Parts: sequence; structure tokens; C-alpha cells
Amino acid sequence: MRATLPILLMLTLLLGACGFHLRGQGAFALPFQKLYVKSANDYAPFITELKRAIEANSVQITDTPEQAQLTLQIVSETTDKQILSLSGGGRVREYRLQYRISLRAYDQKQQDWLAPEEITMRREFSYDDTRVLAKEQEEALLYQNMRSDAVQQVLRRLNHARPPQ
Repeated sequence: MRATLPILLMLTLLLGACGFHLRGQGAFALPFQKLYVKSANDYAPFITELKRAIEANSVQITDTPEQAQLTLQIVSETTDKQILSLSGGGRVREYRLQYRISLRAYDQKQQDWLAPEEITMRREFSYDDTRVLAKEQEEALLYQNMRSDAVQQVLRRLNHARPPQ
């Protein structure tokens, strides 16, 4: 065990030196320093995670749009669950989960840096009504995973946001 520790440490240093980051851990050079996040619910898990990720990229979240260079408006956040297939006895066998975020970003002059757009993610999972608790936990985990993916997609879009010319 002790012989592998220096090897792991050296491997970690080499990967870090070449710019490798774990998925979702990459830093973005966002083209603004201050951002206001406008949403219907400032304490929703998506908004909390988004603000944390933005601040981790050296951008200050402001309390008012007047203090910010850019306003990120989360127009809506919706989830949906659809039945994909049924067994011969009429029991659900598969579900499709959908997570959708609508957003736009604009400056103090109301000029769009990001035109209104939508991020949509889908996940499918099998269902077994004899394992209801396990499947509910799996569903919650899938929604959490989609929410984290949506945060990363918003960051990538903000990274490429530019003022209109």
C-alpha cells in the first residue's frame, strides 16, 4: 500500500499539470466579473448549485441587477416524467425523466448576451414496483445528475457569451 502512494501522488501531479480536470470541475474564464441571477425561487437547488459554480469561477454574485455587468435570468425550470413502456399486465416497466431550463442573459442596457434558449436533458430508467424505495432514490439521483449537468451547460454558455456588436 505504501509503494502505491507515491505513484498515485505523481500521477495526480502529472494529470493536473497537463490541464486534466474531473468532469464538472473545469474552470471557465467568464467574460464578466459581476453577475446577477434572476429566478422565481432563489433557494431552488438548481439556483444554489449554479451560484456556487459561478462563484467558483471567480465571478461575484450581486444582490441587485444594477450592481452587475450581466443578468442571468432563469425563466423556468421544469421536470417531467413519462411512461415509456408497460408490461403485459399493464405495469410500468420504464420511465423517461426530463429536466428543462429556460434562460437568457442580458446587460444593463437590456442587450442580449445570450438569446433566450432552453437546455433539455432526458434520462430513461427501468422501473420495478417491487422496489419502490430504491427506484424513487434512483429517480432523485437522476434528477440531481441532470441538474448538475445543466449547471455545467449554463457555465459553458456563459463562457461564450459576448455583448452584441
